[in-house]
Amino acid sequence: MVKNNLVNMQELIKDLNKLKDPVRAKHSQRFFKTGKGEYGEGDVFLGLKMPQLRVLSKKYQDLELKELEQLLCSGIHEYRMIALLIAVLQYKKTKSSVQSVNKSACPELNYEINCSSRVHLYQFFIKNSKKINNWDLVDVNVPHVVGDYLLNKDRSVLYTFAKSKNLWQRRIAVLACFAFIREKDYEDAIKIAKLLLKDEHDLIHKAVGWMLRETGKRDENVLVKFLDKYCLQMPRTMLRYSIERLEEGRRLSYLRKK
Repeated sequence: MVKNNLVNMQELIKDLNKLKDPVRAKHSQRFFKTGKGEYGEGDVFLGLKMPQLRVLSKKYQDLELKELEQLLCSGIHEYRMIALLIAVLQYKKTKSSVQSVNKSACPELNYEINCSSRVHLYQFFIKNSKKINNWDLVDVNVPHVVGDYLLNKDRSVLYTFAKSKNLWQRRIAVLACFAFIREKDYEDAIKIAKLLLKDEHDLIHKAVGWMLRETGKRDENVLVKFLDKYCLQMPRTMLRYSIERLEEGRRLSYLRKK
């Protein structure tokens, strides 16, 4: 007999809490910068490992979006991570949908809360983007839903996010581009990199550097063209990450210019 989703969510929480590791949790609190004034301020960890979360996400992958949203609203990091992991699993197993959104079901979020079509899962990420509020939550999940969904669609939301004051929305804008880069589509990655050249946060410098590096792995000419024009404007961290795969002489040349 299949249990209802509310019971399943309660059992998921019990399973998560059974696996908590106080020693690892304490390390994670430091690693993810949860102190006062740091980017992860206030984030709480149970101390679970990613393989443990992936196993549980498969076990509970039939939870509805309303349950996933409750988990995503939690102050506990692993609750938010598993909500996103489950959403990714649901996205991958559903067929692309052109269903219209049922606004009456959940007008404030603008998606049909019980539907798991790709459009609704994408909207789940977008509408809850500020709750995807640590770098691992973004990096592990965003390319597989937001990036994938936008492969053949209008991408203006990413430019809105790239200009946001919210750090995590800016990082989402960058990480979504990895899906495009895998398809050898570099235009938006380059445009968003330009928008973020003067960003003040180290997490954005690293993310943009990775994005440029991945672009260069597939088409070095695109990367070199960008570097030749903007290397002097790039934060040093962004530059160093972007040139990691270049031949040593060329890499040193850019560093000397900087």
